[in-house]
Formats: sequence, structure tokens, C-alpha cells
Amino acid sequence: MEASLQSTVTALLMQWSAGNEAARESLLPLVYGELRKLAQAMLRQERRDHTLQPTALVNELYLRLVDQRRVTVQDRRHFFGLAAYLMRRVLVDHARRKKAAKRGAEALSPLVDEPGTTAWTPDIDIEALNEALDRLEKVDPRKCRVVELRFIAGFTTEEAAHILETSPATVERDWKFARSWLGRLMNGAR
Repeated sequence: MEASLQSTVTALLMQWSAGNEAARESLLPLVYGELRKLAQAMLRQERRDHTLQPTALVNELYLRLVDQRRVTVQDRRHFFGLAAYLMRRVLVDHARRKKAAKRGAEALSPLVDEPGTTAWTPDIDIEALNEALDRLEKVDPRKCRVVELRFIAGFTTEEAAHILETSPATVERDWKFARSWLGRLMNGAR
């Protein structure tokens, strides 16, 4: 994103945080392309037969953002962190609806270290993952954000570090811990 567009996005985020809903309406078309890329990255981590498309995921995100009367977003990084969190919630809700509709288990692709590298071989139930992430968030919110950014949103270590305003080494340590912690928790739940 070019510098002038970034400053426009930041200004609109500040206005939206101050309660200006018109700023939100002006903001979303400016960041739509990046939100769609984020949605595509998240859906690549889903099972192959997932029925939700990137456009639908962005639209669901938009509906959730519209429901936010007052949002505290400090800058572009925080906005995309919020977007990743809300997209995770959309995917979980979608999986729950499908599971309720067909009373079958919904699976999420295995967690990965880097794109194309499997960290765990068994499929992961998205509801179990969500519950495990909720528990992790109570223990260590930053580690939960790292999982959301790295695994769910598909950000690199460096991108996640930038969003979280920490070092790549810290993100790597958090990622390693969170994968291990979530693996033990989820394997114990089976």
C-alpha cells in the first residue's frame, strides 16, 4: 500500500474510532483488496471442499464491522489484526452451522509452520481449535494473536511481528509455544 493511501487509511481509522460511521464507509473500499487477500490466505488453510469463498468471507467481515458502533483501532496494523480475529469468528460460526446442518465433524487443515509445511498431520476440528484458542487467549493473549495471524490469517513471522509491534524472534517463540500447547490440548481432547 502506497504511503499516501496508508495515511488516508490511518486518518479514516482514527475518525471511525472517534465514532464517525461515514469514515468506516469510506475506509472499506480502500482496504477491500487487502481484506480479500487476507480472506484468501485464511481460506487456503481450510479444507479443500470449504464452501465459503473469499468474497463471502470479506462480506461477512463487513457485516460484523458494521455492527461495531464504536471501534478503537489505533492504526492500520490493529485494523488488520481485528479483521483477522473477526474472520476467524466467521469461519468458526460457518463451521458450526454446517456441523449442525449435517451433524458431522468439520475439519480444519493442519497447522503449518510456513506455507506448504505441515506441523501436525491429523486434521483439526475447527470448533476444537476455537475452544483451544479461547483457552490460550486466557493464558496468554499475545500467543493467541500470533496463532490467529500466522495460522488463520497466513501472515509471515515478520508481518505478524509488525502487527503485534514485537520482534520476529518473539513471534517465533510464541508460535512454537502456541503450536505445542494447542497440540497437547487438542490431542488430549480427542
